[in-house]
Amino acid sequence: MNSKKIVYVGNVPIGGGFPVVIQSMTNTDTLNSNATLKQVRRLYERGAQIVRVSYPDISHRESMKKIIEGSPCPIIADIHFDYKLALSAIEIGAHKVRINPGNMPKKHLLKIIRAAKEKNIPIRIGVNSGSLEKDILKKYGHPSEDALVESMQRAVKFFEENGFYQLILSVKSSDVMSMIKTNMMLKKIFDYPIHLGVTEAGGLLRGSVKNSIGIGNLLLNNTGDTIRVSLSDSPLYEVDVAKMILRSIHINSNSPDIISCPTCSRTTFDVIGAQKIIEKRLEKSNKNITVAIMGCVVNGPGEAKEADLGITGSSEMGIVFKKNKIIFRGSKKDALKVLLKEVDNYGTQD
Repeated sequence: MNSKKIVYVGNVPIGGGFPVVIQSMTNTDTLNSNATLKQVRRLYERGAQIVRVSYPDISHRESMKKIIEGSPCPIIADIHFDYKLALSAIEIGAHKVRINPGNMPKKHLLKIIRAAKEKNIPIRIGVNSGSLEKDILKKYGHPSEDALVESMQRAVKFFEENGFYQLILSVKSSDVMSMIKTNMMLKKIFDYPIHLGVTEAGGLLRGSVKNSIGIGNLLLNNTGDTIRVSLSDSPLYEVDVAKMILRSIHINSNSPDIISCPTCSRTTFDVIGAQKIIEKRLEKSNKNITVAIMGCVVNGPGEAKEADLGITGSSEMGIVFKKNKIIFRGSKKDALKVLLKEVDNYGTQD
């Protein structure tokens, strides 16, 4: 979306004006290839275009290979300290490796560069407070935004000097404001695709808020090409939140949106129950559809007139509307059935 350079992860383009790419990461034991592949497939079905898998030990090699070969989408091998694991991941077909150059000697980085060149796969350079070089940390005294950016500049320079340009850059922080500032600085300096995310953001509620503010702010300022919402919860929710962020700021229309009122004392229609049913129905959908669930027949259709489909009602009845026109009026139970049928058929009957 924002960088001029394009980096391909498998068949997925990142940068160069292409749509923002959604990523997530498995939390299963990599040694259990069946469980991990099952989660990869669920993430892919949910909307993740790329999935990262931890490769913590060489004993995971055969399992990792099965995961890469059986995955419906490109797999990123997540490497921390051991360059041999990066070489192994490249050898068995990983579509990208993620490393922290600050944690590795240059002689080891050179070996990774040569292997990645030979296989023609990209490298994601990660920089965070734990990977800062000692001299940079000493210079700034703490992992400041300037320290993180200088570390990234040093890493990029080394890769470029050795003829490697298939880079995706990632500087993460658990502090939202620091994450925003650092990535805005990166955008001004580099033209490589940037990976966005608030690391260690917390649970579903807290983490969703932090990531929405950080990622949303940067994307609205034309910074960022691929995103991962980090949550201490099911990675499926990471994909859900990522899709909601993109939809909310009108960057990606290939996901549904649900408008539902917060309810009040005049609400007699079960908004919350209907909202949960519709959410479940659309959780794997890539339809560009907006569904409204409103709490009263007085304001419902009017307040949701921009929705493609909607439902509202009272204690006695339910009303379904389509493109601001009422198409059904009857019992609440039947109204919900009509709405679900319309949702299922949306895009196929017009």
